[in-house]
Amino acid sequence: MQKTSFWKAGHPPTLLAAFFYFDLSFMVWVLLGPLAIQISKDLGLTAAQKGLIVATPLLAGALLRIVMGILVDHLKPKKAGLIGQVVVLAGLCWAWLGNIHTYEQLLFLGVILGVAGSAFAVALPLASRWYPPEHQGTALGIAGAGNSGTAFAALFAPALAIAYGWSNVFGLALIPLIVALIVYLIFAKDAPGETPSKSLGEYLAVLKDKDAWWFMFFYSVTFGGFSGLASSLTIYFNTQYGLSPVHAGYFTAACVFAGSLVRPFGGRIADRIGGIKTLSVMYTVAAAFLFIAATGLQSSVAAVVVFVIAMLALGTGNGAVFQLVPQRFRKEMGVMTGLVGMAGGVGGFYLAASMGYSRQITGSYQLGLSIFAGLAIVALLGLSLVKKRWRTTWGSAAMTTAKI
Repeated sequence: MQKTSFWKAGHPPTLLAAFFYFDLSFMVWVLLGPLAIQISKDLGLTAAQKGLIVATPLLAGALLRIVMGILVDHLKPKKAGLIGQVVVLAGLCWAWLGNIHTYEQLLFLGVILGVAGSAFAVALPLASRWYPPEHQGTALGIAGAGNSGTAFAALFAPALAIAYGWSNVFGLALIPLIVALIVYLIFAKDAPGETPSKSLGEYLAVLKDKDAWWFMFFYSVTFGGFSGLASSLTIYFNTQYGLSPVHAGYFTAACVFAGSLVRPFGGRIADRIGGIKTLSVMYTVAAAFLFIAATGLQSSVAAVVVFVIAMLALGTGNGAVFQLVPQRFRKEMGVMTGLVGMAGGVGGFYLAASMGYSRQITGSYQLGLSIFAGLAIVALLGLSLVKKRWRTTWGSAAMTTAKI
């Protein structure tokens, strides 16, 4: 199909509003990562504690995606997203007013910021329900490119913390979030047609389907790798290469931009050649370059290049996974977005926390990165086990017009 047919197929204002809301939500979701260097100096945090404070929003966001997925199906996506945005704004106000003095309070803030991470479970169904199967990869890729918000956090937060103090960064973050809320209220619209809400038992019933578990695992590697690195790389570049918080943030932003901006292309490529083929290549590339990163490169510039390539693969993989999910679980898209998104957040929590503990226990990040690279290999092997069944059942030409 020609490119113009995509823009005529759905509702572009909702798609772009979903992207903007997702983008700003993800910016604050990982905000503790770029600020962790300055915060840890003031509060005297250990390497493991630094790892845990940047990992906590990832885990909270993962678990809250289930809650948000349920709200999406019961209240419709727009209203669910509005509730989440109000909670995040309140949490940032609390942090801005000087209520962060201890490690435990930081962890509590991490839980509140997890609500911003649950925006994933709103933005994707909000966009997805407007588009037909052959355009799902592209639509969800564009909405999911809101991952780029994590780069804005790395790019601006360290410098703002030096200029105004890290607690004031939470107050400054309120400004773009309020703008995003206004845009969302004006332009986002729920797709026509009723999506019947489900009981809790019906939500849990989808877990009886082994394909749901496969998608959760595949996304725990692609998005888990992306979000875990986005949260941890500022600390990594500062600790490993002695870069200042600002320069470490710039290096992190370069890596995160690479991973987030290719997500729409990942969906587009998957629409053209199939999500399975796209994922197979991306897992291979990601595993190879994460293993290279684990060797502890001597040059920080070389490390940036390696992480950029790894993030390109992971970001493309994120788009490819969500080209496949709507084909298999079209009627359960709300709950599956929550479940798959949860698994991605858990993967990110694991990577961020393991890097911190790896550094504290062994003195390097090698173990944490190597194990996660191994998980990418396991995902590749898992994909090879299911691809024939997928292509001959729900992914067959008789069942869908999309390429699987």
